[in-house]
Amino acid sequence: MTADPLPKAADAEHLTEALRRSGSLGEVSVRKVAVMASFPKLRSRTLQLRLDYDGPAPDAPSSLILKMGRLDSTGRPSYANRREMAFYRDIAPALPEQLVPRCFEAAEATDINAWHLLLEDLTASHCIATEWPLPPIFEQYEAIVQAQAHFHATWWDNQHLGVSVGTYVNDWDLVLRDLADQFVRFTNRYGEMMPPERRELYENLFERAPQLLARYRSRRDLTIIHGDAHPWNFFLPRLGIGEGVRLIDWESWGIDAATDDLAYMMAMLWYPDRRRRMERPLLDVYHAELLAHGVRGYDRQALDDDYRLSVLWLITRPTGQATNNIAARVWWNNLERIMLAVDDLGCRDLLS
Repeated sequence: MTADPLPKAADAEHLTEALRRSGSLGEVSVRKVAVMASFPKLRSRTLQLRLDYDGPAPDAPSSLILKMGRLDSTGRPSYANRREMAFYRDIAPALPEQLVPRCFEAAEATDINAWHLLLEDLTASHCIATEWPLPPIFEQYEAIVQAQAHFHATWWDNQHLGVSVGTYVNDWDLVLRDLADQFVRFTNRYGEMMPPERRELYENLFERAPQLLARYRSRRDLTIIHGDAHPWNFFLPRLGIGEGVRLIDWESWGIDAATDDLAYMMAMLWYPDRRRRMERPLLDVYHAELLAHGVRGYDRQALDDDYRLSVLWLITRPTGQATNNIAARVWWNNLERIMLAVDDLGCRDLLS
């Protein structure tokens, strides 16, 4: 347990009011709050809080997760985290239970206050499958892709997409210019990572992009994607205690083909031997789960086609990571693995 001072969002009076507004607390009040653990990140800080009440509160949470932003040197929020705030405001309330942590309060940043989220503490009932970068076992991945399919199916071709929930990308010229600029900057700095055949692949991708984007512009068989769906963003239930896989860290969600999440988790993060053993069986599991949750008119071949296209587009992720100062231990492995996947899956054929 740490002795960190409590921020305003974690004081007893504020938590009492927040829990009452969420319907999680009756007449009793939070009497005492203690910081059990602190997890600092570059743009945010996460606290695990223990709560004591001034009377019996059997249905109230005994602990909470407070995720909050930081203030810069001038006392202003350095990052608004608008996507994650919008997720817990507009999307999470409409989801089936046991897909994401329950949110008790989502407070957006102001001119003088950082944003914060009060979330369900799942640490007693759930856990991350493995320590990064070690991959989970097949059965754990199976549970993860089933949870992904359940989530994706919930928003599949939903009438609110791009209307009241999320936005579609319309200025693709700007997006492609940014991707091409990142590629140029990457190549100027790490030229040996880009032999001629790789440079040609990127150049062909940018040239063929208008045709490849027809899939996205159809606005069919699209859903809300996580955007950063690595296995360490999933809480798996502890044996005999928890229920349901929970998806966390929604700072990068958007509207796109569901296979973007799958390709990132498998093609980007796996070496060839694991991918060749597990990729197709897990895609089978995922597709079956989509059908079980009501998705129609999207056959197994369509999933394969979308998956290959998602893999091809993912070659732009490592170059973007490098030019945005992500550590080389991340982007270099991602680059080499996604290039192997492009070759194994025949993704270059999509450019012919």
